[in-house]
Amino acid sequence: MISVPQEPIPVSVLTGFLGSGKTTLLNRLLKEPQFANTAVIVNEFGDVGIDHLLVEQSSDGVIELSDGCLCCTIRGDLVDTLADLMDRLQTGRIPALSRVVIETTGLADPVPVLQSVMGHPVLAQVYRLDGVITTVDAVNGSSTLDAHEESVRQVAVADRIVLTKADLVDRDSKSFALLTARLIRINPGAPQMSVGDVETIRKELFNCGLYDPKTKSADVARWLRVGAYGHHQHDAHAHDVNRHDSRIRAFTLCHDRPIDRQAFESFIDLLRCVQGSRLLRMKAIVNLSDDPGRPLVLHGVQDMFHPPARLAGWPDADRRTRMVLIGSDLDESYVRRLFDAFTGRPSIDTPDREALENNPLSIPGIGPNR
Repeated sequence: MISVPQEPIPVSVLTGFLGSGKTTLLNRLLKEPQFANTAVIVNEFGDVGIDHLLVEQSSDGVIELSDGCLCCTIRGDLVDTLADLMDRLQTGRIPALSRVVIETTGLADPVPVLQSVMGHPVLAQVYRLDGVITTVDAVNGSSTLDAHEESVRQVAVADRIVLTKADLVDRDSKSFALLTARLIRINPGAPQMSVGDVETIRKELFNCGLYDPKTKSADVARWLRVGAYGHHQHDAHAHDVNRHDSRIRAFTLCHDRPIDRQAFESFIDLLRCVQGSRLLRMKAIVNLSDDPGRPLVLHGVQDMFHPPARLAGWPDADRRTRMVLIGSDLDESYVRRLFDAFTGRPSIDTPDREALENNPLSIPGIGPNR
């Protein structure tokens, strides 16, 4: 029988393009008292400067540090490494962990990493995705976004954006303003902070998932940040087809009335089927008509969704269904028309719901090559 921790261990994904300073950030975090009893998963031990810490024991690709932290390398794939950590916890070979941090390579698309954490049925019982932290070089960030699509995707899926090397730029300069505005356009919901702001890093970098460990309850407003979407200004080059971020779309869907459960499941199934490969990330709290007092929480990456969870009750007075979607080449018009079709809200050119259910690919504008 699998022994599952009473509360799933929060997992943070630390990503950022080559030279963006994520390893420097990680080294700083390793010195923080709140970082004790954390497991850090890296590709190579040499990538993380741990010389300042006393190494107590090293075996089987795991280094145990004097402050209770662990460093381990990815062996096989990430699922194997997380499973090995889980086994060590259950057999008492390592003490209880307060957090796991996964540092990706600079060229990595973080989406498969998120899928590894969210999509495995056993690991999902032990670990929960807390958030994605993306580092962006304040000096070279704009040119990196121009040249590398991976860096744009890293920003697009972030819950927190950390600007590094900000002390080397003039924060009042036009170039810095354009970079921060561009990051907002790519991902309006991710707060930006400077690596030099130690207090902000300590207080706000982690615990960006749905559940607030301080209150032991859901903080939907902080998690979804719906108010950040739809009001940002597009920069002058937002639609330049030569820029990778011109493909990124971030938007929200809201609905005031309870939604039929079967209709909502059909909407999600079709969304995954037709647009799943373009859906980088989706977060939602849903008011279902079968139990309107207990909202459904949904979190997806491409066509893979974390097992949905029902909250015991609404955390505040806002009982609207709210969904945040971030995609690459995601057809916003199609998604809105699809949502309207299944929620019964009339809109121009909304496809017929029964026709959608019977043959979604026959409806104009829904084909997989769109």
